[in-house]
Amino acid sequence: MFYWFCYYFLIFLTYAIIGWLWEVFICSIIRKKFSLNRGFLIGPYCPIYGVGGLAAIFVLQRYDKDPLVLFLFAVVGASVLEYVTSYIMEKLFNARWWDYSKEPFNVEGRICLKNSILFGLAGMLCVYIINPWYSHLLSYISPFWLKFLASILFLIFLIDCIISFSVMSKLKRQTRILKDQSEEMKKLVRQELGKNPVFLKRLLNAFPTVHSNYGDAIIDTLKKAINNLGKQAEKIRTYSKEKSQQKKN
Repeated sequence: MFYWFCYYFLIFLTYAIIGWLWEVFICSIIRKKFSLNRGFLIGPYCPIYGVGGLAAIFVLQRYDKDPLVLFLFAVVGASVLEYVTSYIMEKLFNARWWDYSKEPFNVEGRICLKNSILFGLAGMLCVYIINPWYSHLLSYISPFWLKFLASILFLIFLIDCIISFSVMSKLKRQTRILKDQSEEMKKLVRQELGKNPVFLKRLLNAFPTVHSNYGDAIIDTLKKAINNLGKQAEKIRTYSKEKSQQKKN
């Protein structure tokens, strides 16, 4: 039982990494600059793609004799997964993390036809090419080393999830506080940001189109506060460096 958990976790993680690489590639093209920072988690993986990869094994594989049916199931399955993920994340953290409202044939901005078709093609790629090749590759790893590798990676992944969930909870708390536009509340948020702004900045940069249910102005306020903290930190570093140089001279 533990072996198979490790086996499928490695498959999950591999697809999550492939998805992260795909997101980096697409977003770099859209933004016209290299964009390494993608996804909710700190590490180079997007779990939703990992879930999709496992779904290809457990659900789509049985339709490998009929490519058209497989494609349609992949389109529907991926669309449902993306829609449900968007809905749950919004309810948990009071924010819309992606928005396809400007894309044709979208549903509430959560999913769109173009992405669904691409995911359908990706499902076929998984079933006919990636899964057979990767399963064959994993068969060369001894059970001991497979379990050892998966255990280490799972621990790293779990720690990442805990940290990232904490950061997202912090973002939710701060946007809720900023509903009150008083200077006292803004000061409280600045104090909170000052404790550890790095991960929160990473999250906001990963989702540049994020919309808070409390209003987009709140997200803009957070971004400005983080940027100001960064400028202040840079001034302090520059001042310390100059002082250090003066002492040496």
